[in-house]
Amino acid sequence: IFEAMQRKETFATSGPRIKLRFFAGWDLEVDSLTSNDWLENAYANGVPMGSDLNHEPSTVNRSPSFIIQAIKDGESANLDRVQIIKGYLDKEGNPQEKIFEVVWAGDRAIAANGKLPAIGNTVDIPNATYTNSIGVVSLQTIWTDPEFDAAQSAFYYVRVLEIPTPRQSLYDAVALQQTPPETHPAVIQERAYSSPIWYNASR
Repeated sequence: IFEAMQRKETFATSGPRIKLRFFAGWDLEVDSLTSNDWLENAYANGVPMGSDLNHEPSTVNRSPSFIIQAIKDGESANLDRVQIIKGYLDKEGNPQEKIFEVVWAGDRAIAANGKLPAIGNTVDIPNATYTNSIGVVSLQTIWTDPEFDAAQSAFYYVRVLEIPTPRQSLYDAVALQQTPPETHPAVIQERAYSSPIWYNASR
């Protein structure tokens, strides 16, 4: 654990033990996730979360590939989607962030407004229960930034969302036979976050 913290290859969750892996590289194989040794290849040919990905002259007209794998907590809710958040400076030097929907559960498509429709909600509020009838056990993909600019440094990190589940305040209210407080939402989407991968345009 301490070695992972020293090299910044870490991720966090809001509670559930979601498993998350995140790599970037210039020479990651397209079929990496279908082979038995994809993880070994990812370490050998790319960098994990928490690392720097440096610009290489030979890649001037190419975008790096990002490998993402997320697996649900066996005792928690199914997964809804995986997002990548990109941070960068615009031409005026102002910090910007953009959210990319990269892989998701169910038969959904990005709408004209650029948003991914909600997966649904199985939460039974009066009983503080939910079902895993929506979502999936794991999500994985290989993604490239459609707006990648080799001259622009940026950071990328992954966010994984579970399907909606009862919030702790709802569990407490039902257990105490009280009306759920209106000051808190009754439903929450637990999540996991990766350490960023920093793309350095000047190195």
